[in-house]
Amino acid sequence: MIRNILEYAEETAKRMPDAVAFATDKEEKTFGQLVQRAKEIGSALLSYGVKNAPMAVMTDKTPDMIAAFLGCVYSGNFYTPIDVTMPKERILSIFETLKPVVLLIDEKSKKQAAALGYTGETLVLEEIPEGNVNEEALAEVRRKAIDTDPLYALFTSGSTGVPKGVVISHQAVVNLTEWYTETFSITEKEVIGNQAPFYFDSSVKDIYAVLKTGARMEIIPKMLFSFPVKLLPYLEEKKINYIDWVPSALCIIANTEALEKVRPAYLQKIMFVGEAMPTKQFNYWRRHYPDAMFANIYGPTETTVDCTYYIVDREFADDEPLPIGHACRNTDIFLLKDNRLAEVGEAGEVCVRGRCLALGYYNNPEKTEEAFIQNPLNPYYPEKIYKTGDIAKYNEYGEIIFLARKDHQIKHMGHRIELGEIETAVLSIDLVENGACIYDNDTQKIVLFYCGAEATQAYILKKLRDKVPKYMFPNVMIQMESLPQTLNGKIDRLRLREYYVQENS
Repeated sequence: MIRNILEYAEETAKRMPDAVAFATDKEEKTFGQLVQRAKEIGSALLSYGVKNAPMAVMTDKTPDMIAAFLGCVYSGNFYTPIDVTMPKERILSIFETLKPVVLLIDEKSKKQAAALGYTGETLVLEEIPEGNVNEEALAEVRRKAIDTDPLYALFTSGSTGVPKGVVISHQAVVNLTEWYTETFSITEKEVIGNQAPFYFDSSVKDIYAVLKTGARMEIIPKMLFSFPVKLLPYLEEKKINYIDWVPSALCIIANTEALEKVRPAYLQKIMFVGEAMPTKQFNYWRRHYPDAMFANIYGPTETTVDCTYYIVDREFADDEPLPIGHACRNTDIFLLKDNRLAEVGEAGEVCVRGRCLALGYYNNPEKTEEAFIQNPLNPYYPEKIYKTGDIAKYNEYGEIIFLARKDHQIKHMGHRIELGEIETAVLSIDLVENGACIYDNDTQKIVLFYCGAEATQAYILKKLRDKVPKYMFPNVMIQMESLPQTLNGKIDRLRLREYYVQENS
């Protein structure tokens, strides 16, 4: 039984030490080099003398970043990826909650780290000596490790404007990786084209599938996803045969009809995750790859990336939604309606139980207790479930169909976003007097209503650059003299939505 994900890396490094594990367009690392470097980093981190403590990693998206992740694990601790392009205020908000023991950076990230004004411990990866591995101390750390120890914490958007750190254990990732690699027949022959940023949970599947199977991951340059005419030849050049992307990345290719010009010949397995895949764009892909395996995968970060999946096995009309399917192995999904099971065709909240569940939110017991609750169907012994806040129903095939979000949390460009976090950022801008966001599911646009006579749209967007990631920027901005209110003085979002629909009808 696997207790620690490092066993994946070590076994594969023994079996195929010289095979490339992770590569960019500029550099690559073999499995042997990856494990060696991770041990060197882990040995250096032992000097902090902590266990199961948070360590932040802020570097470029390279094979060295993955070595740093594993180095944190070798030291008996867990990692949190920090993207170098994240706005300063968001990083500092994460650090306020996380309070990392150390921030690992590379030479390229020194300037960003200095600009943060971060006063905690910092360790530069290039300054960690090569060849310095304390095998005895690392073995002692491993001897005491158990599979419920935390592996990583990923920060999702928070409804109060404060990001929430989802803590995931080793056993949850092992559970995911075993199911994922078996279900989609991932072997050392796979060349995985990675799209997801390392702070986005979908990347977890790419990383650990590689470590378990000996597959190769090509880290695709981010800029290529804005230029399908360059992206597709890159897939061809690298012989990428497996992709697990957010639908927005696939839709860019479909909307520009780029496959008419270049159709990468090696693609065999095409997965989409993170948001609803529009069926019209899916059908475009399927016409061009009639023999490929397509799968629609669903799951919040709190359920260790995936909890349901549907391998497409029939035709769908452009206006027919793709199912999110059935529960992943060793996971139970049920739809709750007023604390009872929803019937076929009846909408209910998606609830999840099983080994896949997160340990909770880091340093946030209130939110943890709110989301991870006692199973209301089981009053007999302690059993936690996760309430996703997603509304779904069963179709006539017994498959789950995603319908909508229960609250103001949305799925946009593959990211889970709380509209409240955008509102918090907007309201912090000096010329803005009030503001509220809604989401237009039909056009997949974030709509901001705001008050402030002197606040131009350009001014707001300029200020937002330092507050939230670009994927959280409003797509539509509407200036108003005042926002409508309900009888109890709250912003009337229903009236805002009605106003928006009327203006755009």
